[in-house]
Amino acid sequence: MSNFQLALVITFGVILVLYIAYNTWSARRNEPKKPRPEEPGQSSDSELRYEPGFDGRAASSATGDPVLDAQLGGQGPRLSGHSADAFGAGAVARSGNPGTYLGDRQQILDPLTDAIATIHTDGIVSGNAAIAAMPSSFRAGNKAFNIEGMNETSQTWELPRAGARYTGFQAGVQLANRHGPMNEIEFSEFVTKVQQFADSIGAAHDTPDMLQEVARARELDAFASEHDAQLAFMLRAKRASWSPGYVAQVAAKHGFVPAGPGRMVMPSGIEQMPAILALTYDAQAALADDPEASALRDVLLSLDVPHVARSEKPFDKMRTAAEALCAEMDGVICDQNGTPLPIMVVDPIAQDLENLYDQLEQRDLAAGSLAARRLFS
Repeated sequence: MSNFQLALVITFGVILVLYIAYNTWSARRNEPKKPRPEEPGQSSDSELRYEPGFDGRAASSATGDPVLDAQLGGQGPRLSGHSADAFGAGAVARSGNPGTYLGDRQQILDPLTDAIATIHTDGIVSGNAAIAAMPSSFRAGNKAFNIEGMNETSQTWELPRAGARYTGFQAGVQLANRHGPMNEIEFSEFVTKVQQFADSIGAAHDTPDMLQEVARARELDAFASEHDAQLAFMLRAKRASWSPGYVAQVAAKHGFVPAGPGRMVMPSGIEQMPAILALTYDAQAALADDPEASALRDVLLSLDVPHVARSEKPFDKMRTAAEALCAEMDGVICDQNGTPLPIMVVDPIAQDLENLYDQLEQRDLAAGSLAARRLFS
């Protein structure tokens, strides 16, 4: 073999080695970032995973929060109108079995947000009898329906509970939610439920005028449409993608806790209040046989403004969380279309939210209040 041929072989070998080395480096550089090994005393990866439950939902020991609508289109964080149900089927705690009613002593009905019927009893009615007379469904159409009793001892309205005694009842249907205003059909269903309950306990009832209540519902819905706000930042990976475990590990360091497959929340500092923020990503990736092999290019950080008290400073926490997560995961803050957001676009939103908070409070629908959470649900 001549020197020239030997030089060609050596050159080819060097190029081949460099090519293999580059591809290996590139593959390692672009593979999904994985969580760091847990230190003694820290939660294991299994605590961040979810297995499907027998009811088709993911089982989780963590306390969840109301489902937050993630269908937020448009350029950047924006104020959106009506969207999917964000508060669930109502503010009443009930079991998953039809016809089972689990009482909660908190008063729910509010003349501001509900059409209310009065139910007059001839005497004392036990909580057990009231619970037995409850309807199988606590909805009229897609509006929440509730019945409350006047507790003989405390003289306050509460959801009926076993062992208590009641001197009267009131029933109400929500005037509006994110599905729209109550209509005549829903009002008629409400009246039917009131009549059936009253007949079951041997009571009389007075229901409000349908046309007046439907008009109130439309007016309240118009106000809600103009004052609803849901914000979202898309956090997108700059280079290497993220594994679900990596996202969960980093988010946990910044105050987020698991709330379902592909979902983490930042809990409120106020007891029994909804979470402040939600961080969501592909649930299928979180439930994959090997989730660490799944690649996430982006996650969604969202805030349902009417559900979180102003005192919690939710938008400040949203910005802080977005910046911290992007800094640690090597990401960038984007709008819903994946376009990076400059600070000058984000800054004015804070003042817009302050104005919105003022308008909600003037209507006695302060952000984070039960009335606001029910209306914007």
